[in-house]
Amino acid sequence: MRRLAMFNNISLDGYFVDGQGDMGWARIGSDDLEFAEFSTGNAKGEGVLVFGRVTYEMMAAFWPTPAGMQAMPELATHMNAIPKIAFSKTLEKAAWTNTVLIKEDPAVALARIKREEGANMTILGSGTIVAQAAAAGLIDEYQFVVNPVILGSGRSLFEGIAARPPLKLLRSRIFKNGRTFLAYAPG
Repeated sequence: MRRLAMFNNISLDGYFVDGQGDMGWARIGSDDLEFAEFSTGNAKGEGVLVFGRVTYEMMAAFWPTPAGMQAMPELATHMNAIPKIAFSKTLEKAAWTNTVLIKEDPAVALARIKREEGANMTILGSGTIVAQAAAAGLIDEYQFVVNPVILGSGRSLFEGIAARPPLKLLRSRIFKNGRTFLAYAPG
């Protein structure tokens, strides 16, 4: 069975986007060499990336461009080559290389895909997809980077989830720039 992980930046008060839907706050301090090396290594993992429409459009507007290649050439090459799934009921096509567009319910589709042979998957960003997959009990590993910022308002990754599944800490890492990486498994 394929595994499904999620990876997201969150603020100290638990939001993945601020009150205006922006994630720019998560890039503050990203020039820290230790954290940049971690981010690049983490992003270069194997598997399939999973996106909702908003995150897909944001990523597709950057990584295949000259700006993406210039900013982080090795990571851009990887992001463009890795298999991707984009969930959207409104997109007509997914033009970014190696992307499969799925228009059905994400929880139903992810449950089916997990039963198929293939590479493990990681949801990047995509709060709505994270919430749906978590509510359906599909996420095998929750990965967060807690950023030293208080937003005061925004969106939680787990809006509308009624269950409170117990989680166990798998690993953690504290960075000099104040960020903390946390990985949890259900259990």
